[in-house]
Amino acid sequence: MPSHALPPATLPACLAHWARHTPDRRAFTFASHPSPDLHGRHRTLTWRRVGVRTRAVASRLADTVAPGERVALLGPQGPEYVVGFLAALTAGTVAVPLFTPELPGHADRLAGVLADARPSAVLTTREAADGVRAFLETTGVRTRLIVTDLIPDHQADGPPPPEPEEHATAYIQYSSGSTRFPTGVEISHANVVANARQALTAYGADGRPVTMVGWLPLYHDMGLLLSVAAPVLRGLLSVLMDPLAFLQRPARWLHLLSEHPDTLSAAPNFAYDYCAAAIGDDDKAGLRLDRVLALANGSEPVRPETADRFHAAFAGQGLSPDTHCPSYGLAEATVFVSAHRPGHPLRRHHLDREALADGKARPVPPDDPCATQLAACGEPVGQTVRVVDPATATALPEGEVGEIWVQGPNVGHGYLDRGPLTDETFRARLTHEPGPWLRTGDLGTLLDGQLLVTGRLKDLIIVDGRNHYPQDIEVTAQTAHPAIRPDRLAAFAVPAGRLPAGRDTAPGAVLAAESAVIVAEHARGLPAPARDPEEVAAAVRAAVSARHGLRPADVLLVAPGTVARTSSGKVSRTLTRARYLDGDYERPGRGTQ
Repeated sequence: MPSHALPPATLPACLAHWARHTPDRRAFTFASHPSPDLHGRHRTLTWRRVGVRTRAVASRLADTVAPGERVALLGPQGPEYVVGFLAALTAGTVAVPLFTPELPGHADRLAGVLADARPSAVLTTREAADGVRAFLETTGVRTRLIVTDLIPDHQADGPPPPEPEEHATAYIQYSSGSTRFPTGVEISHANVVANARQALTAYGADGRPVTMVGWLPLYHDMGLLLSVAAPVLRGLLSVLMDPLAFLQRPARWLHLLSEHPDTLSAAPNFAYDYCAAAIGDDDKAGLRLDRVLALANGSEPVRPETADRFHAAFAGQGLSPDTHCPSYGLAEATVFVSAHRPGHPLRRHHLDREALADGKARPVPPDDPCATQLAACGEPVGQTVRVVDPATATALPEGEVGEIWVQGPNVGHGYLDRGPLTDETFRARLTHEPGPWLRTGDLGTLLDGQLLVTGRLKDLIIVDGRNHYPQDIEVTAQTAHPAIRPDRLAAFAVPAGRLPAGRDTAPGAVLAAESAVIVAEHARGLPAPARDPEEVAAAVRAAVSARHGLRPADVLLVAPGTVARTSSGKVSRTLTRARYLDGDYERPGRGTQ
């Protein structure tokens, strides 16, 4: 731990503390990759430099925007994004972390969020200013545009703004879901400080010097917490790279982990599979992963077999299998709720799939034909978690599946300008226990005190009175035929009569009140005969029917990149379902596409 480790109540106070007491200590290192090389160029800011730049931008904001007004961040991943976020908080305004209009496929969502947030100013950089200005003009968003890296240092010399109140809103975290109904969660200064402490404790980083390494987008809740909030809270070094640089060459992430001691990082499930499949021996050369402290995996749900593949691929580089930390969280709780602790073997549970669908977590042997494997997401830190019957608001005993409810100092204030939805989600009352409680909308169970997440309540597919988890169907479908692109498919339910006009259903199928549909991308580079849509659909139907007792009403094979994804890179079942019902996906003919 750095010296002078006082725990101020807000991130601006923490930043001022480290800038004053450890001014020459490294704060943020940014690895940029303008060429295809592995290591890139590194730029480091000390705590003194971060403090100066933050005060300068905050001073400009204070001259432009009133306290409590909203300030959107539309810039690339880099030092100015961090400075802009901290400056917005320092000035007493409310930050809205977003992305540039160039993010592929998300311009409509960005426009929707800006219309909902109504920012009084937008922070951007010289690099992105022209594109942001054009986007604001095109979408009719009238606001002030401030280019942060054009603000001179001497603006930091003025009187500091008043310290923000702990319980005032610090920023609005927009969930990465529907473009039609954006929902922004109001996170207070106290919420983010509490959650950063909780996460650092859970990952074993609360009493030792660690280095945060990340490529998750800073507009994403986990990226913001682990790469900005937690380092500012504890005076830790944060090493950052751009998400695109990771996607272009995933070994860059592992080399950053290798170059620093006691590293903590996070990534979704697909990133670990991607690394295991895409990183060859040449890029493994020189890797030293024996100093990695913890690797958080926050997918829904976490797949134990992914952790196995990742650690098998890099065991030769010293990676311990006990670093993998399945985690659970959501934006409404700032982000972090619970996690498996590093230094301990992954806790796996083999459960009866049919019993799970009926709401019972019944253990079975691993070789049982009905077994499905789940990884435990550990225990909460500084929070209380209950598994609840949502119909009766009654806590359920261990081994029963219900909705996950959360209570703690990290739970946000509510949704921006969504009073009824805020009351329903953030003000729930549990029978025989004091409230309020946060209803997560996630399904799970407790086994041996460990939280297991089984799926999303709204994503549950109910056919003929039986529950089916879409992620289980997706795993079965993607292994049914080699033409299907792994982790680029969505299973969802449609009510009777809501199949798009002209869409053929399964031969002889009779649609129930609710039926299952699968939309899957085909793998890139396949010749047309290798991805015949009728052959793929038949294989998927056979596999899903045999394993789940469910015959999909439709199986649609689509081009790579067309299954809807959120701004954080996850497949969006909600958006894919909407596009499917709107008829946006065309059925290819045999041997075409």
